[in-house]
Amino acid sequence: MSLLKKGGTTRGISLPPSVATPSAQESAAAPGAAPMASIPRPATGFGTGSIRKPTAQLQMLPSGTVLQGRYAVETVLGVGGMSLVYRGRDLRFKDVVRPCAIKEMYQSSPDSGTRMLTLKNFEREAGLLATLSHGAIPKVYDFFEENGRIYLIMELIAGRDLEGTLDQAKEPIAEQRVGSWALQICDVLQYLHGHTPEPIIFRDMKPSNVIVTPEDRIIMIDFGIARIFQQNQRKGTMIGTEGYAPPEQYRGIADPRGDVYALGATMHHLLTNVDPRTETPFTFHERPIRQINPQVSAEMEAVVMQALEYDPAQRPQSAAEFKALLQSIPSLKSFISTTPASVAAPAVTPRGAKNASTELLWRFACEDEVRSSPHVRDNMLYIGSYDTNLYAIDAGSGEFRWKRATMGGISSSAVSWGDIVVIGSEDGQVYALDARKGTPKWTFRTGRAVRSSPRIEDRIIYVGSDDQHVYAIDGINGRQLWKYRTWNPVRSSCGLGAGFVVIGSSDGHVYSLDAFNGGLRWKHRTQQGVISSPAVGDGLIICGSMDGSVYGLDGEGGWPVWRFKTGHYVNASPTVVGTRVFVGGVDGNFYALETKTGKLQWKYESGTQITSSARVVEGKVYFGGADGALYCLDAASGTLVWKYQTEGPVVSSPAVVNGVVYVGSMDHHVYALKA
Repeated sequence: MSLLKKGGTTRGISLPPSVATPSAQESAAAPGAAPMASIPRPATGFGTGSIRKPTAQLQMLPSGTVLQGRYAVETVLGVGGMSLVYRGRDLRFKDVVRPCAIKEMYQSSPDSGTRMLTLKNFEREAGLLATLSHGAIPKVYDFFEENGRIYLIMELIAGRDLEGTLDQAKEPIAEQRVGSWALQICDVLQYLHGHTPEPIIFRDMKPSNVIVTPEDRIIMIDFGIARIFQQNQRKGTMIGTEGYAPPEQYRGIADPRGDVYALGATMHHLLTNVDPRTETPFTFHERPIRQINPQVSAEMEAVVMQALEYDPAQRPQSAAEFKALLQSIPSLKSFISTTPASVAAPAVTPRGAKNASTELLWRFACEDEVRSSPHVRDNMLYIGSYDTNLYAIDAGSGEFRWKRATMGGISSSAVSWGDIVVIGSEDGQVYALDARKGTPKWTFRTGRAVRSSPRIEDRIIYVGSDDQHVYAIDGINGRQLWKYRTWNPVRSSCGLGAGFVVIGSSDGHVYSLDAFNGGLRWKHRTQQGVISSPAVGDGLIICGSMDGSVYGLDGEGGWPVWRFKTGHYVNASPTVVGTRVFVGGVDGNFYALETKTGKLQWKYESGTQITSSARVVEGKVYFGGADGALYCLDAASGTLVWKYQTEGPVVSSPAVVNGVVYVGSMDHHVYALKA
């Protein structure tokens, strides 16, 4: 279902900067390049999965065409075997640009039977996607027929498919990265195979059907040939993609072990850069991974080759079993999936419910994932959700006070000043709302999604945007005071100093700007994108980078005073308290460093990705993990005091006020816990 040209990038409503990034430098390539969409590609039977450019013979909708009186066609994104895909705009949102993908089925086959099968597949795809709720599966907004054509309206996904990522790299992908993707894919397959009332078999796993977002999260696409698995009716149409499909699928048999085989074939391709579509089918054992790429570990090779066994009985028997084997590989022990299924639960869990580690005071349910971090002021908690709302909740009781909808998901975290609370949205706007009632005060529009969290100093609001700019906005009236352009999306938030602000960009730089006129004081280049928010302390600017390092930069000149290397991306923002810097890494470790030298004081091995930023209060450190836990450590020694398990990854950064820890979870809930 992906009609993305090889190596193209996309923008749109996606699930952002939590574990908010191809890597950032991949999605950030070619400043100023026109954005493209990755959306599901229709099935074309056994084939190479290549994308055809639009041809003159196809009757394409002209730009400006409006469907259903709501969806405006903007441009053609690509053509697949059975459909055209356009970038469009949902006109129902009058004051903002809400992009969408418009997938149009077309019929090129002269055979009526083939045309009917194509139509059924397209309708089945729409119906199937509408029943699925998972962070790694695209959302479907609408499905309709108009002027004799069938249309599917879907979200745009930011990222690049794995085939394009491999093409850009021009060499095998690193084992850790392939492994982290595979673990996430296993979670999606577990969700599909465990679907009720009947399991769903994907049947077309391959690199071009997996999008990797700027946060290095995966999105599964192309459900056009996915089918319900019925134990007593296993024979079906021979369909899939040659080179990736398992041998039994050629006989019309589809079961969960076939998806495991195709995932193994995908991993073999990524680890070796040898395209299985150009080789004789089922000959992976003639091309051992380490013979082609000696940098791959023997453990990884063994697990992948087991998934590629010709006999299904010799493979891992489920995605869960395959995931367990992957997690046993030494290089992957720190990785865990970050895309849970949707979770339903009561709106508020009563005070006094117990956990083995600490006391749950209350739990509040939103309608979608909570990646935003809580902001507490005057006994009111403000937090955004991917259901597009900013919520105001009584901090003491967890009772609902008000909510205000934006036109996009919210991963930005709120801040307050005077009588207003300010939040950014993926609809590209910054909102200032009355803190007591939620009524609008003013809005400020940027050119792209706002995933940066606003910061306020002396009535000036500083915030970054995916339109590559940093903005200074007058907090009284919402007017722009200045803006500064970087060369890629700005998802970091500002650190504030005396007369200056510092912020990171996905272009790999940390920028120091004059707080009053936006003039550049200095910039320092790291080796990859920066979505970590800089901390200001002791004359230093301290920031993490996706190059795996934490930097201590001189506050005046920007030159590096020290650099501490971790084992993977550092997307979390450092917290400086006294003589120590506290920060977590995607490598699964939480670090305490000496502020002036960057020397390691202690580290805690959580075994899970950490993108949540820490809060340090009264000698304790609080942060969330991708394993769904909120951790509390002793700040002096790094020993675990307690941890509380939620039902989804915690990328939200906790707030600690009056002995209560508040945090959001991707299980759709906000939690209040006894500190």
